[in-house]
Amino acid sequence: MARMESSDRTLVCSVLFLDIVGYSKKPVADQLQLKQSFNRALSEALEAVPPRDRVITDTGDGAAVTFFGDPENALFVALSIRENAGRPAVRMGINLGPVRMVHDLNGEKNVIGDGINNAQRVMNFSKPGQVLVSRSFYEVVSCLATEYAGLFRHEGPRTDKHVRVHDVYAVVAGARARRRAGEAAPAVDETRAHLPAEVFDAGAHLIVSGYSKSSVQDALNNLAQSGSRVISDITEVGAKWVAACEHPQVPLSACRIEELGYTRIVTGPTQEAVVAKLEELVQFGAVVVRAAELVGGVWAAVCEVRPSGR
Repeated sequence: MARMESSDRTLVCSVLFLDIVGYSKKPVADQLQLKQSFNRALSEALEAVPPRDRVITDTGDGAAVTFFGDPENALFVALSIRENAGRPAVRMGINLGPVRMVHDLNGEKNVIGDGINNAQRVMNFSKPGQVLVSRSFYEVVSCLATEYAGLFRHEGPRTDKHVRVHDVYAVVAGARARRRAGEAAPAVDETRAHLPAEVFDAGAHLIVSGYSKSSVQDALNNLAQSGSRVISDITEVGAKWVAACEHPQVPLSACRIEELGYTRIVTGPTQEAVVAKLEELVQFGAVVVRAAELVGGVWAAVCEVRPSGR
């Protein structure tokens, strides 16, 4: 399973991002009390996860925890915090994606990369007391044990301020997991080792997931022929092998823009191309009305462009 020893490698890991609800609006004395209570709850939830398997980043009004071991640990820690009555109200987001370890100005370990950035964006969509997870996390964790699939409810796509679309799942209220953080993971089902790896969209990149390292490598080789660049090592994550790569390069000229008054309908061959074209239009004052979605085999999005002063 994943271990992060140096900054020379980019690995695919699970990241839990937590935010104390209403923290910034509280008086300083209340903030101190809330943060102390939050730190205690997080420390208790992390007790069973060895320090070598995690890195905690203090964000001021919360924290981000990167897990280099079993991906389920992020879920178990989130459930533990949510189950603790009387703790500060928090909202949580979990993502599985590429990260790299660095050292800050004080020489302390820190984590950067799309894996942690997308965890924060998924958290931003959550409500107080809610745990949301990205599709990449759901796809890897939900198939590890029969009980896991029933822990999630599909919430659908959400669009962040960068016009990136995130397909999110909610951890259902009252959900319980039989295992806890740090306990042994289920045995790998060897009968699935021959299955081809799956490729799915994770917003800023693609995630390749399979039950064997060779199946993931085969999928990466195929994507490379389409112009995709690998951005992480093939990483053992729980019972699966996972890697991340860029979306195949599609020129923005491949997108079409249909003008209907102030409305612009953007269509293209890939979600990445349509999102990039939307970002270009937003820079010139456009407002996204409907995020990129697959319609009849074509990716499409809608925005509005109004004249200056209106």
